[in-house]
Amino acid sequence: MPIHLLPLLAPVALLVCAAVGFLNTANRPRGFARAAEAAALVALAAGLAATVGLIFFGPGVSPLVGIQGVGLSVRLDAVSAVMLVLVTFIGWIVIRYAGTYLDGEARQGPFTGWLCATLAAVLLLVTAGNLLQLVLAWIATSVFLHRLLLFYPGRVSAQRAARKKFITARLGDVALLGAAGFLFAAYDTLDIGAILGEARTGQGGALAVVAAGLLALAACLKSAQFPTHGWLTEVMETPTPVSALLHAGVINGGGFLLVRFADVMLLAPGVLAVLVLVGGFTALFGSLVMLTQPAVKTSLAWSTVAQMGFMVLECGLGLFPLALLHIVAHSLYKAHSFLASGGAVERVAAVARPGPIAVPGSGAVASAFLSALAIYVLVGTGFGLTHKSPQAVALGAILIFGVAYMLAQGLADAAPRALTRRTVFYAVATSIGYFALQTGATSLTAGILPATPAPGPLEWALIVLAVVSFGLIAIVQAMFPLWAYHPAAAGLRVHLSNGFYLNAVFDRLIGGWSVRSPS
Repeated sequence: MPIHLLPLLAPVALLVCAAVGFLNTANRPRGFARAAEAAALVALAAGLAATVGLIFFGPGVSPLVGIQGVGLSVRLDAVSAVMLVLVTFIGWIVIRYAGTYLDGEARQGPFTGWLCATLAAVLLLVTAGNLLQLVLAWIATSVFLHRLLLFYPGRVSAQRAARKKFITARLGDVALLGAAGFLFAAYDTLDIGAILGEARTGQGGALAVVAAGLLALAACLKSAQFPTHGWLTEVMETPTPVSALLHAGVINGGGFLLVRFADVMLLAPGVLAVLVLVGGFTALFGSLVMLTQPAVKTSLAWSTVAQMGFMVLECGLGLFPLALLHIVAHSLYKAHSFLASGGAVERVAAVARPGPIAVPGSGAVASAFLSALAIYVLVGTGFGLTHKSPQAVALGAILIFGVAYMLAQGLADAAPRALTRRTVFYAVATSIGYFALQTGATSLTAGILPATPAPGPLEWALIVLAVVSFGLIAIVQAMFPLWAYHPAAAGLRVHLSNGFYLNAVFDRLIGGWSVRSPS
């Protein structure tokens, strides 16, 4: 078997398992949980073997498996290999967890079948070598996930969230179909590698710019960007394995789409500017609402909204290697968070309540931000800060603002010295981690993803806007304990906890629409 065809073993193994699961309708299908885990392990092994092959034989595209020029092909490069290993690893964890979580549950076999089918569709998406396969896998991922979201069809809240997801997903499908059509018209080929190669040389013209706009729209709809984020925050009535798969895998499809077509996106600076604005606002909005949520899973859902916004912001800034790194980090973190959410609640409940916290004053907050930025500059100098792109430097500054918030707690007058030392250590470690990972991601994808372009006047304005916005929010958050009990703050918290009621607006807009739920 050609090495570039090896990744196809992963979705094939999962699809076979899915077919078996659909036929096993008993409450506890004998041996099926182990068979599903075995299929997931085969998929993971195929992903690892393909990655080893990539290291030794280099990137490439497999022969087309089909007829009349229509079929499956695999584009194996650093981007697809990273996504292949990530999806198969998380898939194995989720399927293993589901075997115990749903043991004895009615329709356990079909549930696991749809889980495997969704994973197979994601794998076909991230390894797609042609536009037709990519579009069909994109649509299949959403359709299969819809079945999982309605695993408990009698729950009204599940029906409402699934209906919102269905409508948003269909709009995203139309946008991607349109993008594929314009890409074909611009480059006269369905081969993704050929399209990216021509786009890198500046070919494509106005048709490519339109395609970039539709790709951005499809990505924003897939990744729950403002104002179409409401469905993601309401998908709480599904089994925990579905939440883990959704937030750690499927939701990243929009970011992957932008990364895969990075060369095309760079042909449309105006589209990238819109991505910066939409992604940045979504990140700020989602992070603020997250802080007001009392339920663990709802808070994690809003965290995903914010993280997806930040990933779209990275793509808008042209930092595609960092966006790929973000996908990996967020997927691993969010899968663990959802699968361990129940145990986390129990552990927190068992911990004795701490005493009063150290509240930083304005002086401590100012010292914390200046110290964090100084640490960032000193560490960055060791990594060649002056040779980094302005976009990468700005993104690192935004990340260090989060550390400055923690550092403010350590610099408060009432803070113990141990807390101060710990927060300083976190600031140094975060700076080192950012520059090390940024350098590694850029090196790994060199020649596959385009370099970050030099910013023009529009890009500089967006960079300044992003840094100032995130910096102000971080300062307000650090000083929030000083005015938390003001009546205006209490009212703001209520409005934030309800997401400024945008979900209610969406509910009214689609009130007359319905989606047929599975029986």
